[in-house]
Amino acid sequence: MKWNPSRTCLGCRKTRNKEDLIRVVRTSDGGILIDRDQKMGGRGAYLCRDEDCLKRVRKSGALGRSLKIGIPAELFSDLLEEVARDS
Repeated sequence: MKWNPSRTCLGCRKTRNKEDLIRVVRTSDGGILIDRDQKMGGRGAYLCRDEDCLKRVRKSGALGRSLKIGIPAELFSDLLEEVARDS
């Protein structure tokens, strides 16, 4: 039986399989990227593939606090596109 690691969504605080979440990573040079393969090095945070969770995270500022960096507005639009693509 394969072990599936679980992570907690920043928006709804529910624990889910890692593969079911979107990983956002702060790289060592201070950039912020969506880690589609979930293998990049750097500080990471996980979000549900749900528009309501993304809106909650944006409003609360939880992603910026988790990654310890300011989050550009373009990242949230990229995340919404990622969610829409999965639907």
